[in-house]
Amino acid sequence: MKLNRDLLGVSCVVLALFAFGTLRYENFFSAYNLLEFSRYNTMFALISIGMAFVIMTGGIDLSVGTVAALGSVVSALLSPFSALGAIAAGVLAGTLCGAINGLVIARWKIQPFITTLAMTLAAHGMALLLANNQAIAPSYESGFADFGQGDLAGLPIPLWVLLGITAAAGLAHTHTSFGRHTLAIGGSEEAARLMGLHVERNIFLVYMLSGTLAGLAGVFLAAQGSGQPNEGLGWDLFAISAVVVGGTLLSGGAGSIAATLVGVLLLSLLFNLLNFENGLGQLNLSSYWQSVIRGSFLFIVIVVQSVIIKSRKTRL
Repeated sequence: MKLNRDLLGVSCVVLALFAFGTLRYENFFSAYNLLEFSRYNTMFALISIGMAFVIMTGGIDLSVGTVAALGSVVSALLSPFSALGAIAAGVLAGTLCGAINGLVIARWKIQPFITTLAMTLAAHGMALLLANNQAIAPSYESGFADFGQGDLAGLPIPLWVLLGITAAAGLAHTHTSFGRHTLAIGGSEEAARLMGLHVERNIFLVYMLSGTLAGLAGVFLAAQGSGQPNEGLGWDLFAISAVVVGGTLLSGGAGSIAATLVGVLLLSLLFNLLNFENGLGQLNLSSYWQSVIRGSFLFIVIVVQSVIIKSRKTRL
């Protein structure tokens, strides 16, 4: 019930922002803006889906941004040889990083915050080494760039991929033992063990999934522009904010893929509206303000969520 109320509330805010943008800006509701908006923000939606599963277990993944950057560099470097090979390599780079995170957290019981922070530094360093601290242009001859910039049936290819992954993630969350066990672990890891659940295996899979989706986000980053070794910093804040806005508890045990995507839509719309406002010349906010807004928004949401949880415990 709580998640349904959260989804309804955030959806109403999103609709209000759409209405505001349509009325205030001439080309806000144009086909071009909507298509490019969905194409670009697919990357953030992907890492947010992975982050949602991680947070449902009561964990955190701070490495998604730099893992995506590493995936972008790997795929861009291999794109001249084979488009499919470049896509697979970028995704596998993310999967490997996620698997290492999951192994360390599940097997050796190292705190997710420390583990994924270390992976953040390692992935960033590896991306810089492979790219020689330079942006890597993708290949257009092999068709790799079409994966990020092409359209299918009038919609961006990244959007089609996101829709498929969203459907699969939603089904996994609500209709499989993986989803049920993820929520059970977040509710109480000790109770999950007593019920005979494979806690370590599930935690490993959750972090590997997060890394895989981050790697795929990196592939889209490269296909839409270039392999960027210094990109991705602050993406973890965006993903965490989107997940929490959607009603997922940072303590774990509750969450929704649909609400997470609405959270992504809300945050993305805010930045899109700021870009249009800058275009009117009435605001002059640099791109650095996006980081300030992300951090401030996350802080406010966490405080509000904490107050709500405490009030409910008091009533009980």
